[in-house]
Amino acid sequence: MEQYTFNKIDKDSEPPYGLLLLADETTEAIDQYIFKCDIYILQNGTENIAVMALYQNNDTELEIKNIAVIEGYRSKGIGSILIKKAKEIALGNHYKVLSVGTSDTGFQQIRFYEKNGFNKTGIRKDFFMENYPSPIYENGLQMRDMILLTHHLTK
Repeated sequence: MEQYTFNKIDKDSEPPYGLLLLADETTEAIDQYIFKCDIYILQNGTENIAVMALYQNNDTELEIKNIAVIEGYRSKGIGSILIKKAKEIALGNHYKVLSVGTSDTGFQQIRFYEKNGFNKTGIRKDFFMENYPSPIYENGLQMRDMILLTHHLTK
């Protein structure tokens, strides 16, 4: 029987780069946002199986900056558990919107967010071209734009 626990890590703790790098390309990119985020770890027993970093964009919007699940736990609903937790955290702190950005080549990620109640609301043109030193490829395509998705929260 799986025994999942979900905990916020202490601000003074070292960020769990091994997990965070599953969703972002470099520690330099992660360092641009991670120290301003609340970081949550999902564990199965003592094994860290997933991470989520949440960032307060403003008084009404909470953004998922990083969300990742280790290989052996993918396609088992773990990501949806994290999204549910993010919605609970956002609602509990009176946010109106939960947002996330992902690559224009991340077809599976876009479907995942849409399945979890998010809608496409914008594009950050050339985000991956301007913010990463080398080209990044996913699904055989060069990542260029960031697709923005939002979920409007209701109690």
